[in-house]
Amino acid sequence: MREPVFTGACPAIVTPFDDAGSVDYDAFDRLLDAQIAAGVDAICVCGTTGESATMSIREHIAVVEHCVKKVAGRVKVIAGTGSNDTSAAVYLSQHAQDSGADALLLVTPYYNKASQTGLVKHYEYVADRVDLPIILYNVPSRTGLSFQAETYRILAQNPQINGVKEASGNFSLISNTRRLCGDDFYIWSGNDDQVVPMMSLGAKGVISVVCNIMPELMVEMSHACLAGEFEKAARLQIDYTEFIDALFIEVNPIPIKCAMNLAGIHVGPLRLPLCEMSEGNLEKLKAAMERVGLLK
Repeated sequence: MREPVFTGACPAIVTPFDDAGSVDYDAFDRLLDAQIAAGVDAICVCGTTGESATMSIREHIAVVEHCVKKVAGRVKVIAGTGSNDTSAAVYLSQHAQDSGADALLLVTPYYNKASQTGLVKHYEYVADRVDLPIILYNVPSRTGLSFQAETYRILAQNPQINGVKEASGNFSLISNTRRLCGDDFYIWSGNDDQVVPMMSLGAKGVISVVCNIMPELMVEMSHACLAGEFEKAARLQIDYTEFIDALFIEVNPIPIKCAMNLAGIHVGPLRLPLCEMSEGNLEKLKAAMERVGLLK
């Protein structure tokens, strides 16, 4: 039986940039150390929140390699290596493996809008060319397509495919996936506002945006669920709903990087085409941060 890549809380880590637009590795190191000190169970690097879509191939590989070296085995490192080009996904995945990453996160091919058969062929092609466990990533709001439960059932038979980061918000899909795929095809929440309900259905944790700024909260919430303390976890989910919602008031990672900078966690600017928040949304974010004690 496969073991899950991790259980608990994993930040979808932001990538700090300096004012010239280059990766700020000093700020990145401080962020990684702070996350690990807060008790996170894994680090996911070069995902959506890390602005991987704006990175060159060379830069992407360098950031993954740096992350693995800095983490130095203290927690698992999951490298985002998805692409709408299967050969590019293989290339990034093999380099992440060579860098020492522990697992891979591969988003569904975007823009192409592959069929379900195409999804199976894409992931099996990548899985046959790496030795690391693969976490699928379903986020139809960004990619334009969603897995079906039957497709998960087929892919779950591949020993390299460990499970899925589910950000569809479709609880029927999650329930049917659990029904069809058995107990060793693992699910992680990809939505910070749905951690507790998803874990009540058997999810093993969360790959989290909020974790970047409040790692202790996401660790406590996910670990309470793992311990069967759902009443405690639900209270945390409810109490922080407004703040979590504020971090998605504009497209991720605009609000989280803005919030971190406001809270004194220097992560620098965004890369175009992402840009600064509107004034109205910025004021809403500041108000939500103030209510949870992040803005003095």
